[in-house]
Amino acid sequence: MKKLKERSVLRQLVTVWGFLFLAVISGFIGMQAYVNNSKEAKVRYDNLLAVDAAGGDVEASLLNLRSYIYAHMNTTIGSSNGIHPPIQLKGTYDRLVAAEQLKLKQSNDDLYNKAQKECEVLFPEGLSGKGRVPCITEYVTKNAAKETTIPEGLYKYDFVSPIWSLDLAGISILFTGLFTVVFALRLLTYRSMLHHSHMSQ
Repeated sequence: MKKLKERSVLRQLVTVWGFLFLAVISGFIGMQAYVNNSKEAKVRYDNLLAVDAAGGDVEASLLNLRSYIYAHMNTTIGSSNGIHPPIQLKGTYDRLVAAEQLKLKQSNDDLYNKAQKECEVLFPEGLSGKGRVPCITEYVTKNAAKETTIPEGLYKYDFVSPIWSLDLAGISILFTGLFTVVFALRLLTYRSMLHHSHMSQ
């Protein structure tokens, strides 16, 4: 009878340490995965900035980063230089602004040529035509194209990761908590058995 009790106590002790071991292993895996989530998000962020600078497929890279951040914990991108929001497609924005300015210049150059032709008809006399210069100035001022302002906010983003996610990090942390609770309960049971075993001797 005594040997049976000793074996039962020993089995409980092995179970207690077993759950502690599982909690430690699961916690280690969870922390590694948690840190790796941040690293993977940074890789996608750096790739987005490189694609943006090179004028590549920004939409695909942005979607890749956003999808990853929304599906993994500890992936929120923070700016090291304090810029907010941290995700800014400066290359894309600058190219659009430059394209708009070029379009405006070409439009106004064409307008000037058109004004010159029309005013030459209206004021044909003389080398420059009396009244031709004011005519051109007035025509250009009246019909000049205005620069379209491109909103910067459309090219700035801030994605926030979830507090917990159903990935390796989230599941490992969940199991760590579960194993820790079971370990604590098993430890209490073991101590109780040990106490009753000493009392019955």
